[in-house]
Amino acid sequence: MGKFSNILIAGSGFMGTHIAYLNALKTKACVYVYDSCRLSLEKSQSTIKDIGLKAIAKGKLAQADFDDMLGRLKYIDSLDKLKGLSIDLVIEAIVEDINVKGELFAKLDGLLPSECIFASNTSSLSITQIASFTKRSQNFVGMHFFSPAHVMKLVEIIPGLDTSRQTVEDISQFAVLLDKQVVLAQDFPGFITTRLGLVLINEAIYTLMEGVSSKEEIDTAMKLGYNHPMGPLELADFIGLDICLNILNRLYTGYGDSKYRPCPLLKNYVASNNLGRKTGRGFYDYRQVEKGGK
Repeated sequence: MGKFSNILIAGSGFMGTHIAYLNALKTKACVYVYDSCRLSLEKSQSTIKDIGLKAIAKGKLAQADFDDMLGRLKYIDSLDKLKGLSIDLVIEAIVEDINVKGELFAKLDGLLPSECIFASNTSSLSITQIASFTKRSQNFVGMHFFSPAHVMKLVEIIPGLDTSRQTVEDISQFAVLLDKQVVLAQDFPGFITTRLGLVLINEAIYTLMEGVSSKEEIDTAMKLGYNHPMGPLELADFIGLDICLNILNRLYTGYGDSKYRPCPLLKNYVASNNLGRKTGRGFYDYRQVEKGGK
């Protein structure tokens, strides 16, 4: 079971659900999934069951292990239900908003033991700033998973200004227990992966806007020329164009460097609510996917 026997996943959206599945699958810990929205919790529970059943069908998971995992997953819709629980680790995976995250962590700070480690799955926000909402900055760290969390091998660990060496070691060892490859990054906007990935996406959008090539050829060039599993425009659609724009604005503000200036074409797509897969249309049209087109 390791150091963490009771784990709280705060947020039951796409990332939170897959992080919860991963934690329950790879450890013997009791995994609590918190969300104030009951419908979201119900969807999360259903998704976890679907993932497990597919793994069983493929011979990757034994039925007994799946049943054991489900027995260790608990779903709660109120923070009051955390009272009396000895939570060792919190992994937060909610909306990418500094104040919303800060408000949640401030509440958890008053409810959970002082030795409990707080980890944020943020992809670009300052760990030091989020930690400032609590009184445990030495026990606060960034733990950035990649989507889908139970498949992607990488975890980016980001210490804040006051994060203790012991906290970094504990979380890094835990990530290895989850069968992840760890990279350490300093607490600068975008860390390693988001900073580099969004620059590529933004430049690909500029390339499209300037008529250098078509979206299909831009993506094909990066997939075949650089061995990327997904082209940058496809990836932008997968992430969400609104999220890409928000992160680029954050990088532009954080570094004051014009290379992070969001492409006007990206702004237009967001303004028109063509945000990618989640709205059915972004750089590609996903409304026709079932008919074999883009």
